Amino acid sequence: MSASPGGPKITVLDYGAGNVRSAVRALEHVGAQVTLSGSTEDIREADGLFVPGVGAYQAVMDALRSSGALRHIGYRIAGGRPVMGVCVGHQVMFEAGVEHGVRTEGLGEWPGVVEKLHADVVPHMGWNTVTPPEGSRLFQGIEDERFYFVHSYGVLKWDFDVTQPLMVPPQVTWAKHGEPFIAAVENGPLTAVQFHPEKSGEAGAQLLRNWMETF
Repeated sequence: MSASPGGPKITVLDYGAGNVRSAVRALEHVGAQVTLSGSTEDIREADGLFVPGVGAYQAVMDALRSSGALRHIGYRIAGGRPVMGVCVGHQVMFEAGVEHGVRTEGLGEWPGVVEKLHADVVPHMGWNTVTPPEGSRLFQGIEDERFYFVHSYGVLKWDFDVTQPLMVPPQVTWAKHGEPFIAAVENGPLTAVQFHPEKSGEAGAQLLRNWMETF
């Protein structure tokens, strides 16, 4: 997919997920033409769709469903069109989330259940390093940088079926807080990160540039 003149067109999905202005500013800072919108046309026509998410897993899923955005996210992924999920927007790409004993089904793009972090201090709040896989495009040039996390839940296990001979498995990046958890996944058109690139300074800015270069 070729970028639009003046930078790729990015739609930051507006579905009531809270304050997303920092994401808009961060994407504009790296040269994107940014629209904050939940309209079908803006979701469909964007070069890239940025899916934020803060708060409870169930609340985010309910908001995505009631806004009609869920099916459009699915359409983009199925059509090979770039999507990035951030924080809870990352978590909902997995099978399900369990909060306070309640299981909520997610988009199911990847196996895994979001659960409370097993650590002495929760939430995990602040800067942390990550361990990307060899060949990661998302973390190219920033493999040793630190990123800003704010979360109490995460995916602690990865059990992807690689028995399909023609299937290229996703690239998984890990971080550690108490124990390892998934910090990012790169899977064709779908990318998701547990941390906040828009709050991660120049490292976060470079990560957004790396993402846009995949379009």
